[in-house]
Amino acid sequence: MADTPAGYAHPAYAASLSDIGVPRALPQSGGTLVVREIGATGHRDAMGPYPIFACANWAGLEADLGALGDDLVAVSLVADPFGGWSEETLQRCFPDVLLRFKDHFVAALGADPLAHVEAHHRRNIARARREVEVDVLDDPTAFIDAWEALYRALIARHDIRGVAAFSRSSLAAQLAVPGMVVLRATSEGATVGGALWYVQGDVAYYHLAAYTEAGYARRASFALFAAAFELFAARGLAWASLGAGAGASADGEDGLSRFKRGWSTDTRPAWFGGRVLQRDIYDELSGTKGAGWFPAYRQGEFT
Repeated sequence: MADTPAGYAHPAYAASLSDIGVPRALPQSGGTLVVREIGATGHRDAMGPYPIFACANWAGLEADLGALGDDLVAVSLVADPFGGWSEETLQRCFPDVLLRFKDHFVAALGADPLAHVEAHHRRNIARARREVEVDVLDDPTAFIDAWEALYRALIARHDIRGVAAFSRSSLAAQLAVPGMVVLRATSEGATVGGALWYVQGDVAYYHLAAYTEAGYARRASFALFAAAFELFAARGLAWASLGAGAGASADGEDGLSRFKRGWSTDTRPAWFGGRVLQRDIYDELSGTKGAGWFPAYRQGEFT
């Protein structure tokens, strides 16, 4: 199971981001980058798929990056916290920038996958289960209409911009990626929330969730997460990877961090790596921009 690409490691996931760039396969590692235009400069760079880069063979990534050629200015990515890399491997791959970007919340799943969940969350689970029903969709792609409506409301609620403001075509393509699991919350027959996960090997990666106002009022998120933990434990998965908090530099005190921490047993680091491929062009494009940002010429892009 671990050798079969799925979720973020599957090339179809990178292809789902075609609104922002063109996928480029990496033959040695088995991963995929997204190649983007740099404004109207005529130059291009590459990024790992948002939110994380995953691949089957991390030992091959250095050779892949070294073989990218002279048509890209730089490459950057956030490494899968459950990837088979070592810090030394990442240092060789990313000699220009390597930093511990965020710690991702993770939960060990066992015979009782909710045993470790904090008391506040457990009370909300009990309440939510009285008010909503959760089911697992046999065909994730059939959820597109309801999911797009939920996600558009999420974008408006949180003023989401940039790469995470997925189009309908991107959302539809993500639902079709192998490894996708969709859990739906309903109340009185109406959809009030949905949570999307990708399963790769023995890890379930939390991808996205969105709710109606009724879903928020009924605490549908707690019912959905509890059902997901129980589902993945029953399937024999070892871990749930929940991602990090909100913002480019979450301090762990935002609401999303508090929510995820309540489900977690530990954290794992997500490293950000950057590599300059054409130094002269990189410096020309960057000018005086970008202290503490990589690539410097894209400073503020995800703000």
